[in-house]
Amino acid sequence: MDIRALKLFVEVVRHGGFSRAVPAAHATQSTLSKAVKQLEDEVGLPLLERLPQGVRLTSAGAVLHRRALAILAQVEDAGAEIDEVKGLRRGTLRLGVPLVGADTLFAKPLAEYRQRHPGIEIQLTEQGSKDLERKVLDGELELAASLLPAPEAFAWQEILREPIDLLVPAEDPLAGKARATFRDLADHPIILYPQGFALNPRILDAFRENRIQPRIAAQTSQTGLIIGLVAARLGVAFLPRMLAMRSPDPRTRRLPIDGPALFWHMALIWRREAYLSPEARAWIALMGPRAASGKPRE
Repeated sequence: MDIRALKLFVEVVRHGGFSRAVPAAHATQSTLSKAVKQLEDEVGLPLLERLPQGVRLTSAGAVLHRRALAILAQVEDAGAEIDEVKGLRRGTLRLGVPLVGADTLFAKPLAEYRQRHPGIEIQLTEQGSKDLERKVLDGELELAASLLPAPEAFAWQEILREPIDLLVPAEDPLAGKARATFRDLADHPIILYPQGFALNPRILDAFRENRIQPRIAAQTSQTGLIIGLVAARLGVAFLPRMLAMRSPDPRTRRLPIDGPALFWHMALIWRREAYLSPEARAWIALMGPRAASGKPRE
């Protein structure tokens, strides 16, 4: 049934007649008559009794009137909800964040986002890059933070490009060097990230390029534990510079890496050609000015 015809029908009933409904309906009496006639043709029964003093609902008309009021109320509610979504007064941001560095990268932006859009619910999923990519492709997440280069299936916006440094025990001979190479690590056990973390293949590839078989001492995604394990001389580790500098431990030393240098190149990703909700677009816009220039920090 036509929504406009239902609206005009309700106005005729509300005002008790066609001519009386003209001002409120913003329609001519002829338009009102045609709308009611259209509904009667669809129903196959009269909806109104035309009386000298106005109109009265028939039994069929009473049923349709009751239903029309409910339908029009739902249409009005839907319009209001859509307006709220447009204005970011309601909705949900479904965002995937990495297990490593999420607090450093996203705590302040998320607080700012919530301040700007207090009606938006924020649903966070914390996993490794590969798992987050799969959830974006499956539609479980709309956006996620992942390491570049991103697979062809994704569009992306850079967040930052941060050097990865080597963290060694303060008593290790490497601690006295200005820089480290992968060849320096031939006899050192290493602390890696869990499976599914995009950093692992890059670290292991660098060892292979130098024809070194790494000895893995432990695997964890907890930055604090990584630093603690290095301080306890369990092995050496690879940390994005901003994370290594944020929680310095006097029992460790941080060294830049050469041959090859590694980077924590982070971006927001989403399915290429996918429709992005207003909530997602607002998050991308907020993170845009924070994107790094592409130059590594010294």
